[in-house]
Amino acid sequence: MDGDLIGASVRDALWVATQVGAPILLALLFVGLAVSIVQALTQIQEASLAFLPKLAVTGGAMLLLGPFMLGALRGWTVVLMDRIVAVGGLP
Repeated sequence: MDGDLIGASVRDALWVATQVGAPILLALLFVGLAVSIVQALTQIQEASLAFLPKLAVTGGAMLLLGPFMLGALRGWTVVLMDRIVAVGGLP
């Protein structure tokens, strides 16, 4: 029984980490690809040209997706605390 709860907790933790991290990483992937294509076409190899758009997209994504990410983490925390109580056997 305890092994099932622990295994489910690990699986759910990985799923929540994917839900929280994937949208920002995908946005950065597409921005990085677009900047790389522009740099290849124009032959401008400026380091700040690759860094600043990614920084702006990260900030914007954090602002837009912040409530979703906090809600997912809050929900996971509630479930995890309930499972800790179930495993610990509080009276």
